Amino acid sequence: MRKSVHVTASIYAAVSISFWGISFVSTKAVLSQLEPFTLLALRFCIAAVFLFFLLLLLRQPFKMKMVHLPSIFILSVLGIFVHQVIQAAALQSIQASQAGWIISFSPIFTAVLASLFLKETFTLFKAAGMTIAVFGVLLITSYGQGGSLTFHANIGYLLMILSTLNWAVYSILIKKLKIPYPALTVTFYTCFFGFIMTLPFFLRNNGFVQMAYLTPENWTHLLFLGIFVSAVAYWFWGKALEVMEATKVSSFLYFEPLATVIAAVILLHEPILKASVAGGLLIIAGVMVVNIRKKA
Repeated sequence: MRKSVHVTASIYAAVSISFWGISFVSTKAVLSQLEPFTLLALRFCIAAVFLFFLLLLLRQPFKMKMVHLPSIFILSVLGIFVHQVIQAAALQSIQASQAGWIISFSPIFTAVLASLFLKETFTLFKAAGMTIAVFGVLLITSYGQGGSLTFHANIGYLLMILSTLNWAVYSILIKKLKIPYPALTVTFYTCFFGFIMTLPFFLRNNGFVQMAYLTPENWTHLLFLGIFVSAVAYWFWGKALEVMEATKVSSFLYFEPLATVIAAVILLHEPILKASVAGGLLIIAGVMVVNIRKKA
């Protein structure tokens, strides 16, 4: 029974990462018409509306006691506002491929924080699996895209590292705060507060004027970003964290650059490179090693 729950949680985490990995296609398409803050506000507005109706459909609890709202607000600040803003700022000065391998530090940060605050054991298997997966990420994001591992001092790298640390803290807090509501309810309020925090920027930047220029294709991408990348992915990430160790859930982040490459091959018809295939196999092997479960 416990094994089936673990498998289900792994699927939730993998689905979340898949949506985040392929989101670059839709983000790039919509940013041709919207500035970043307007995009964020619309994304999380759509996410909040979708999750609200999902709460009603699935008859999940909607009302929340005031005592838990500060915890929800903290998750919103870290997981949505700060995380998205820092990443957007970082990507203005570094390439997406460079950001990709820096993201691989997030599971490491999560493992360290989980051992300190959640008392999760940091085993040799976990360390070995993370090391293997990091090499896989490097192959995909550097050699697999014709780049190299060299880089110059840049504020973008510091911001990206802060982003990965911030996501690790967010994942730890979801488990540490132990908010006594289903992941769907928590995700709804998190997205709602995220929308409220981005709304002033939306109004300041004349978001309604920008929306008037959106094409049907833009709206399709925007709905995908709101419903699947924001609502469903955050919800599934929370569901995975309900039953799995934070370190093991976080290890699925290594799949993000692999999902990006697969999306580029299918949607953008980019060529399949040997380095990307090798990197993908290393990532899969590394995540499997991290998630090895000891027999009782």
